[in-house]
Amino acid sequence: MSLEMKVPSVGESISEVIVSQWMKNEGDFVEMDEVICELESDKATFEVSAEIEGVLRLKVGVGDTVEIGGLLCVIEPKGEKKEVIAPELKSEKVVGGAVKIIQMHVPTVGESINEVTISNWNKSSGDLVVLDEVIAEIESDKATFELTAEATGELEILASDGTTLLIGDLICQIAVTDEVDSKSLVDKAAEPEEISVPLASQGYAASHAAPAAAKILAEKGILATSVQGSGVGGRITKEDALNAKLQKEDVSLKDIEESVITDSTKKGDDSDRSEKRQKMSPLRKTVAKRLVSVKNETAMLTTFNEVNMQPIMELRKKYKESFKAKYEVGLGFMSFFTKACCVALKDWPAINAKIDDDEVIYSNFCDVSIAVSAPKGLVVPVIRNAETLSFEQIEKEVVRLATKARENKLSIPEMSGGTFTITNGGIFGSMLSTPIINAPQSAILGMHNIVQRPVVKDGEIVIRPIMYVALSYDHRIIDGRESVSFLVRLKELLEDPSRLLLGV
Repeated sequence: MSLEMKVPSVGESISEVIVSQWMKNEGDFVEMDEVICELESDKATFEVSAEIEGVLRLKVGVGDTVEIGGLLCVIEPKGEKKEVIAPELKSEKVVGGAVKIIQMHVPTVGESINEVTISNWNKSSGDLVVLDEVIAEIESDKATFELTAEATGELEILASDGTTLLIGDLICQIAVTDEVDSKSLVDKAAEPEEISVPLASQGYAASHAAPAAAKILAEKGILATSVQGSGVGGRITKEDALNAKLQKEDVSLKDIEESVITDSTKKGDDSDRSEKRQKMSPLRKTVAKRLVSVKNETAMLTTFNEVNMQPIMELRKKYKESFKAKYEVGLGFMSFFTKACCVALKDWPAINAKIDDDEVIYSNFCDVSIAVSAPKGLVVPVIRNAETLSFEQIEKEVVRLATKARENKLSIPEMSGGTFTITNGGIFGSMLSTPIINAPQSAILGMHNIVQRPVVKDGEIVIRPIMYVALSYDHRIIDGRESVSFLVRLKELLEDPSRLLLGV
C-alpha cells in the first residue's frame, strides 16, 4: 500500500515551509530513512527522510510553499512499482523503421542543481545525429552545460527551447535504424564545409554573451558584436571576453561611449536596463517583519563610546600562538567582548532584562546572541550561560555556531532565547551604526572597525587603534544613566583586560 508523506510539525510557531531541495527525483527508488528532501522555514532548515522503501512520486516541486500537514510525496512499495510508459514519438516514420529507441534524460550536472533550462537546440527534430555530438545547450542557476547525443540516429525533440526541466526528466529521444550508416555520418560531420558556418547564420546565440562575459566586455568597453564567440552557436563565453581586445588601441573613450549608446538604442537597451523579480525567502520576510515591529513598538535609542583596542591587541599578539596550540582555536576579539559584556550586564541588570506585558523580567544569567550573516540572511544563534564560560569555550562556541549558520544547519533551539545581543559590523568595514534591538531583548551592542586615530593621553597626542561601540536600548526600561554606565564599564574592562581575570 502506498504511503503518503506529509510535512511534519517542525516548530510551535511554524505554519508553513518551502521545499528548498529534492535529493531524489520522480520515479527514483528510495531506502527507508534515506533523506529525500530539504524543507526551509522562516527560522531553520529541516531534512525529511523516507518512512518506507519504495518508488518516489513527487507531489510538490522545488520552491513550492506547503502548510504543515500538507502532502509532500507518495512512496509506492517496491512490489507496486508502476511501469513508466515512454512518451510516443511524434514521427511515425522514425517509429516504423526504428530498431531501438534511446531515451535521453536531463543528466545530473551538480550536487545542488535540481533543474535546468534548455537555452538552445543545435539540432532539429528529424535530423541525423552522431554519437557524442553536441545537440543542445542547457543552463542551470550556476553554469551552462552541453548535451551530447547518446547514440547515432534520428533525433526527436520532446522539450522545446526555454523549457525548464527537473534532473532526470525526458528531454529527447534518438531512433536508431538499420538505414543509419554511422561511419558515413561521422565522415560527413568531419567535413570542413559542413561545420564552418558563417557568423550570420549561427542562430540567435551568435554575438550573444553569457552574463559573466557581458559584464567583462562592458568593463573593457568592447561591443559584443565585435567579438567572435567560440561557444555553442557562436555564443561568447567568459574566456572569449577575457581574451577580447579593442581593435584599435587608440580608440577614444568618447567613441566607445557613442558606440555603446548607439548599440543600446538599437537593441532597446535590454542588457543595461533589465530588471529581476525574486520572491523573498521566508527568513528574509520574518526578519523584515520583526525589524519593523521593533522600530514601531520600542522606544529605541542609541548611545556611543570609543575603546582603545591597543591593550587587547598586544595581549592577543603575545599569546595567540600559544593559545591556539593549547586549545586548537584562535583567540579573537569576540571572546573579550562577550566576557566584558557579561561582567557589565551583572553590574547593570536592566540591560539584560525584557518586558513581558506590564512586567519586567530580569535574568540572572547571560545568554548572549551573536549576529551572523548567513547565505540566506541574518541569523542570531545563542551562546548559553556565557558568564560561566572561559575564553577558550567562548571562541569554540562562536566558531561552532557561525559554521552551522553558514551551512544553514542551525536548529531552532540554537536560535531561541537570548538575553543580550552582540553584532560586529566591523568585519564588513562599518565605522559607526545604530543596530536594531533583537526583540524581545532590550539592548544590543554594535562593534565596528578598528582605525588608527589621534587621541590625547597624558596631555600628549598619540596614535591608537580605536573602535567605536554603540548600544541601542529600549528606553522604556533602560534609562540613560544605565546605558551610558554600561558602555563606560565595558570600556574599562576592554582597555584593561586584566580586570576580566580579576573581576574588578
